[in-house]
Order: sequence, then C-alpha cells, then structure tokens
Amino acid sequence: MITLGIVGAGSFSKQFVPLFQAHPLIRDVSVTDLLPERSEWFKSRFGIRSYASFEDMLNSDVNAIAIFTQRHLHGPLAIQALQAGKHVYSAVPMADKIEEIQGIVQLAAHSGLIYMLGETAYYYPAALFCREEQRKGSFGDFVYAEAQYYHDMEHGFYEAFQHSGGEQWKRAAGVPPMHYPTHSIGALVSATGAYVQKVSCFGYKDDRHPDEVFGHGKNDWDNPFSNETAILHMSNGGICRANEYRRVGIKKSTSYIGTFYGTKGSYEWAYADHYFVRSEGSAMKVSNVSKLLNSAELESHRNDPDFTDQVANGKYDYVSMSPIMNAGRLPQQFEKLEAGHRGVHKFLVDDFAKAVHTGKLPPNHAWAAARYNIPGIVAHQSAMRDGEALAVPDLGDAPAEWALLDPEAAV
Repeated sequence: MITLGIVGAGSFSKQFVPLFQAHPLIRDVSVTDLLPERSEWFKSRFGIRSYASFEDMLNSDVNAIAIFTQRHLHGPLAIQALQAGKHVYSAVPMADKIEEIQGIVQLAAHSGLIYMLGETAYYYPAALFCREEQRKGSFGDFVYAEAQYYHDMEHGFYEAFQHSGGEQWKRAAGVPPMHYPTHSIGALVSATGAYVQKVSCFGYKDDRHPDEVFGHGKNDWDNPFSNETAILHMSNGGICRANEYRRVGIKKSTSYIGTFYGTKGSYEWAYADHYFVRSEGSAMKVSNVSKLLNSAELESHRNDPDFTDQVANGKYDYVSMSPIMNAGRLPQQFEKLEAGHRGVHKFLVDDFAKAVHTGKLPPNHAWAAARYNIPGIVAHQSAMRDGEALAVPDLGDAPAEWALLDPEAAV
C-alpha cells in the first residue's frame, strides 16, 4: 500500500487530499509546509499527519511524495525525493532548468522509481480525441496543430503567488510563460506522438500593467515577457504553434488544442463545438463530435439564450466529465467526490497510484514530461534572442524494459 506525503499545503493541494485519501491503493496521507500553521490546518481539516519539515518526511516511512509547491521549486524537491528512494508525483512544471529535468530522468532510470507529472491537458477531451485518431491513422500524415494556455494574471494568479511568495511575491510571479509550458506543449506532444526538435519563439514585451510583474529587473528571471508564442518543429516533420499568455482578454484559465491537421483529416474547435473533418477524394465529410467531447450538462444548455456567453465565461468547465473521458475506469470511491479541471484530478491520482502499485509507467512519466517541459525552456531562450531558431535537447524514449500502465486494466 502507498503512504503518501504532500509537500506544500496550499489551495491546489487541498483539492487533491480527498482523492488521495479515497483511493483504495493509498493507505495514509500526510503533509508538510514551510509554514507550520498551514500544515496544522490540513491536519485538522483532513485528519492527516503532519511533518515539521520536508527532510523529516523523507526520513519517515512515507514511500511516495506529491509536490505542490511554488513552480520553480519542483525540480530540486523531486530530485531530493527520488534520491531518498521515494516515488514522486509533481504538479507542473517538471522544473525550470534543463539540468534539473535531466537529473530527474536519470534518477528515475537508475532507481526504478515512478516519477509522474500532473499534466492535466493530457486527459482533456480534445487531446484524448486527437491522440486516438492520430494513432488510428485517421488524420493521415500529421501537418500542423495549435494549442494554447491562456491564463490572465487577474484570474487567480495574484492570489496564488501572494499566498506562496510573501512580500516578494512579484519576484516569482514574473516567471517566463514558457517555463510553464506543459498545458500547451504537453497537449501537442501527447496528441501527435512526436517530440520537438527545434523551436523559434517571440514574446510580448510591451507590458504596461501597473503591477510591474514583467520586465527587466522586476523578477527572478529578468523576464520581460508576459506572453510568448512558440513555433515548434516536430520529429515527424509537422509544425505546431504553442501560446502561453498571461495578459489576454480572456478572464478565465483555458487550455486546449484548437486545431489539428493531417493530410487526410482535421479537428477544429470553437467554444462549444468540435468538428472532425475527413477528406474523401475531392469531397469533405464533416462530423460534429461535440456530444462526445462536451459534458452532458453543457450540451443540455445549448438552447439557453446566453449559451455562448456562459461557455465563454467557463460556467461548464469544471462541472462534469465528457463521455470520451471514460469515468467508468475510476475507483468507485471517487464517484461522489469533486475534482477540478473537468474531473481530470481523478485520473491523475488514479494513474499515479496504479503506477506505483504495479511498477509500470504512467502516461505522463519522466521521459514524456521532459518532452513537455524542455521545449518551453528553450523557447524562452529563443524569445530572449529575438526568435532565433534553437535546437531542443531530447532525452529519448522511456527504456524498453519499462512496461507502460494500462489505465483501463483492473488493479
């Protein structure tokens, strides 16, 4: 059985504790935080153990660690946990230095321990659909795809950074957008089945917001960009575009694949409508796949006079799962529990628990996570060099001797 230690007692980890506690393969959950009062709140609220420090937790009988700290700390904490012989679940990103990512992959390879990145976009309906159709060959040869993560600073980011960063919260809030790339690049890499070989990126530098988060000398990365757009040359010859924006006129967080084109078919999305288009000789066959990719609750409101506005404002984003997500493979204990990101948190917890239990790699394993993260780090380097095309280091596939987890299989 799994004994799990949570590092970082914040608002995000709070959403995961009930799921960890309910999973039949997890026996015990504990927590630690740099601020003892936060650990004590978790201890009281959820009835779990607390540790005075991360080091105390690593020296305990805990056999798996879940990291929910500030994003630039994920890499060092994951390395420390793997070195201590613990399995690791990490919120995104994997790390913000290539050397740290290399270290995590090497430790996972040599230790046999499970490392899993908690990337939500892998499980989103559009990614699931495009990945499956790509595997079946429905698109033909891959040509082009677009994905984006739009999350304006005014939509919850101020509170999150202030909660974690104290008086100097702006120093961390100015993190380069492409250092948090997995909601866009991760979706593209997982759906195409390819990896990024080269990247060219440009940033939005004319940031006039009075918060003064972005700009030279204003943050720990000396990052001037609030928005970054990357053009990715993929290993299968196709091209992708990834946007990571923090100043944008969309006042909700939104991550999705918008278009996916091949030589024989395509997928396109706009607000509440999803279309799969196939070429049949000189004719095109258009299938509306919205009922497969949208939740039943969203579809039930299509006749509302303000339906489009409701969708645009995110009213149905986190209400219920879509049919394509296959909720039936989840533990029964999850059935009545809430879960964020369209229910994706349930799949993340389940895949991690099953991976640790079976010793098989979860979908977002260390090698896949590296391919989600490293292109973003290099993309920011490109943006700082006025869009210069740069090669992206690739750490390869997972070793052949590692079996992949079958999420549908009973455990």
